[in-house]
Amino acid sequence: MEPCPDGPILVRGADIVRGVDGREHEVTRPVVAVCACGMSGRAPWCDGTHKVLAAKGEG
Repeated sequence: MEPCPDGPILVRGADIVRGVDGREHEVTRPVVAVCACGMSGRAPWCDGTHKVLAAKGEG
Protein backbone atom coordinates (compact mmCIF):
# COMPACT_ATOMS: atom_id res chain seq x y z
CA MET A 1 0.00 0.00 0.00
CA GLU A 2 1.27 3.44 -0.94
CA PRO A 3 -0.54 6.60 0.20
CA CYS A 4 -0.58 9.41 -2.35
CA PRO A 5 -0.21 12.92 -0.92
CA ASP A 6 -3.71 14.44 -0.60
CA GLY A 7 -5.14 11.54 -2.59
CA PRO A 8 -5.97 7.84 -2.56
CA ILE A 9 -4.06 4.84 -1.32
CA LEU A 10 -2.57 2.76 -4.13
CA VAL A 11 -2.83 -0.98 -3.53
CA ARG A 12 -0.66 -3.28 -5.64
CA GLY A 13 -1.11 -7.01 -6.14
CA ALA A 14 -4.28 -7.47 -4.08
CA ASP A 15 -6.95 -10.02 -4.97
CA ILE A 16 -9.59 -8.54 -2.64
CA VAL A 17 -10.11 -5.17 -0.96
CA ARG A 18 -12.37 -5.05 2.10
CA GLY A 19 -14.42 -1.87 2.52
CA VAL A 20 -15.10 -0.17 5.86
CA ASP A 21 -18.51 -1.89 5.82
CA GLY A 22 -16.75 -5.27 5.79
CA ARG A 23 -17.80 -6.17 2.24
CA GLU A 24 -15.16 -7.75 0.04
CA HIS A 25 -14.52 -6.31 -3.43
CA GLU A 26 -12.72 -8.36 -6.06
CA VAL A 27 -9.65 -6.71 -7.58
CA THR A 28 -9.05 -7.37 -11.27
CA ARG A 29 -6.19 -4.92 -11.89
CA PRO A 30 -2.55 -4.95 -10.80
CA VAL A 31 -2.95 -1.55 -9.07
CA VAL A 32 -6.13 0.00 -7.62
CA ALA A 33 -6.78 3.36 -5.95
CA VAL A 34 -8.68 3.10 -2.67
CA CYS A 35 -10.44 6.15 -1.23
CA ALA A 36 -8.65 7.79 1.68
CA CYS A 37 -10.92 10.85 2.12
CA GLY A 38 -14.04 8.83 2.93
CA MET A 39 -16.22 10.81 0.51
CA SER A 40 -16.06 8.68 -2.67
CA GLY A 41 -19.34 7.80 -4.30
CA ARG A 42 -17.72 4.53 -5.44
CA ALA A 43 -16.23 3.40 -2.12
CA PRO A 44 -13.94 1.69 -1.53
CA TRP A 45 -12.55 2.96 -4.84
CA CYS A 46 -11.29 6.51 -5.31
CA ASP A 47 -13.47 8.58 -7.64
CA GLY A 48 -11.49 11.84 -7.42
CA THR A 49 -13.75 13.51 -4.83
CA HIS A 50 -10.65 14.48 -2.83
CA LYS A 51 -9.74 16.93 -5.62
CA VAL A 52 -13.11 18.68 -5.31
CA LEU A 53 -12.79 18.82 -1.52
CA ALA A 54 -9.30 20.32 -1.77
CA ALA A 55 -10.50 22.95 -4.26
CA LYS A 56 -13.27 23.93 -1.83
CA GLY A 57 -10.84 24.00 1.09
CA GLU A 58 -12.55 21.04 2.76
CA GLY A 59 -9.85 18.43 2.21
